[in-house]
Amino acid sequence: MPWQTLLHTRDRLPASDLESWYSALLERVGEATPLSLAVLGGRLAATPGLAFLAGYQGALRALWPAAPRSLGALCVTENRSTRPADMATRLTGLHLSGRKDFVTAAEAADWLLVVAREEEDGASPQLAMGVVRNGDPGVRIEQLPALPLMPDISHGRLHLDHAHCERLPGDGWDAYAKPFRSIEDLHVLAALCAWLYGVGQDCEWPQDVQLRLLGLLAACAEVARLCPSAASSHLLLAGLFAQFKALRVDLDAAFASGPAEWFALWRRDGGVLEIARTAREKRLEKALATLQG
Repeated sequence: MPWQTLLHTRDRLPASDLESWYSALLERVGEATPLSLAVLGGRLAATPGLAFLAGYQGALRALWPAAPRSLGALCVTENRSTRPADMATRLTGLHLSGRKDFVTAAEAADWLLVVAREEEDGASPQLAMGVVRNGDPGVRIEQLPALPLMPDISHGRLHLDHAHCERLPGDGWDAYAKPFRSIEDLHVLAALCAWLYGVGQDCEWPQDVQLRLLGLLAACAEVARLCPSAASSHLLLAGLFAQFKALRVDLDAAFASGPAEWFALWRRDGGVLEIARTAREKRLEKALATLQG
């Protein structure tokens, strides 16, 4: 992790369309590791939404190290569910057909990881992971209205009609969809902490708050080295989120006493880490049961 770069960065990339912003980020950070991409992207982001995007892209590369450098997205959700039994998207040979209902930055993404079922009729759900390119035959993005939370990060619905894909090795659930939940949580937390650290520098927040953010970032770097599927990793990740929760009161106070534009962004987007809280709590329960069993 290039800590010196983080500590000496004092500017931000101007907000723009997602493709342009991400291209500018790649030019700035070079061949960064997934966590470095998340952290430096968060520090260079003008909004929490752009910090989230940097964390999300870092998480995708931690999941799939061979990912292209361009913007990507993971497509799992169908009808508000991520359960394999609820999925209808299917992989037949090397062709995908179906629909994914919530895809982050879908319109800007160059490539899309798609979880699909491939078992024979009557068998238990078996998932595979395929990769398609945005704009290829049979691949269509339907842009959806902006959300109140992080409205600068678009999302859309993916429609697949016998679209040719590359099939990635391994089980689509155990090797990709399931571990990504923890990988994404970690990288988005790191990106948001880096964004907060930058705001704290600009606004001259109390040194204690800035140091605690740096401590969280250092801990994120350690957890990023671990297997994301291990019970011990889930426990440590829960510890990071507990630290962030304990810091939240001081963060809210710091924003409230500073410039109105930062406070407005924080009031609008500060709840981004709450999106997956229920899933994290369930993983923590399972991790504790495993470690204490």
